Amino acid sequence: MRAENGQREDLRTRPTGELLRLLSEQTSTLVRQEIELAKAELAERGKSAGAGAGLLGGAGLIALLAVGALTACLVLLLDKAMDTWVAALIVALAYAAAAALIALSGRERLREGMPPAPEQTVESMKEDVRWAKTRAISARR
Repeated sequence: MRAENGQREDLRTRPTGELLRLLSEQTSTLVRQEIELAKAELAERGKSAGAGAGLLGGAGLIALLAVGALTACLVLLLDKAMDTWVAALIVALAYAAAAALIALSGRERLREGMPPAPEQTVESMKEDVRWAKTRAISARR
């Protein structure tokens, strides 16, 4: 408490111009630090979203390559036990189910990166505003 009281007394004896200069310097430093935090947080979220998008794209490409060969193989295999159109329908439904599972996995990865807003930075900025208000009120007293 003594340090705070000593600091308050010290601030009270300083001229207003010097107090404003100190506030400006501290605010400028604080804003630069918050910008750096926001950059780091956005970069981290961007990596996660990029990985999710890459997974979705890769899943689509693999599915496209496999669909042709597997469809022909499965339809020909099932054709021995049923009509060709029924065999083709069964294969198509199986592919749709697999694609849905892959899409859900990719969507979850994208959600990990969302929202892209830097939440830690927003909270830190709110604390900084409260701190600055407290300092301004203390300086007036």
